[in-house]
Amino acid sequence: MSVVEPKLTLERRLLSDNAILIACDEVGRGALAGPVAVGAVAVDAPRARKRVPRGLRDSKLVPEARREDVAARATEWVAASAVGWAGSDEIDAVGIMRALGIACLRAIEQLRDQGIVPEDGIVLLDGNYDYITPAGAAGLEVRPVIKADRDCASAAAASVLAKVARDRVMVELDQELPVYGWARNKGYASPDHRAAIREHGLSRHHRSSWAIADAPTLF
Repeated sequence: MSVVEPKLTLERRLLSDNAILIACDEVGRGALAGPVAVGAVAVDAPRARKRVPRGLRDSKLVPEARREDVAARATEWVAASAVGWAGSDEIDAVGIMRALGIACLRAIEQLRDQGIVPEDGIVLLDGNYDYITPAGAAGLEVRPVIKADRDCASAAAASVLAKVARDRVMVELDQELPVYGWARNKGYASPDHRAAIREHGLSRHHRSSWAIADAPTLF
């Protein structure tokens, strides 16, 4: 099966009417433990005319051993980049969709700190639902695009940066609580993770509302 290579077709079209484009993508949405991360990158017209960084794909299509290098190339390519976070406690408190919006707004504010003016552009969001606006965004034009992380180079860059950052966090948490195997499963519901929860219970890094609610089907 051939791998789809992301392009800059949509970015160039959107940048014809906007000074800046911000692409966002999330990682960790379906995990049982750990934070959710949203990557955000800013691309301007000159960068959108450059070649797509070598090896850039949706993070799910980039082998783990190559992600660090791809992320480094993506960081050099974009005008600015950031990763926003929402912890497991926030996910339990407000739900995953609102937590995604909160994490995304935090990433966008980090871009603002780097000199990007989000209101001057458009936000390209991977998926079919705008979770940014309900989280309290004001003055942002958000464009959800299905499979943006696969088809759009900017969203693929956001995806890889978020994936690399979140994996680092899960490896660090694994050193704190190695019984859950987070260095391997990254907090997702793998068989070893499920078995560890059965044996040791939930940690403070678990999304307890998810794990308890889903226990009959997961375990």
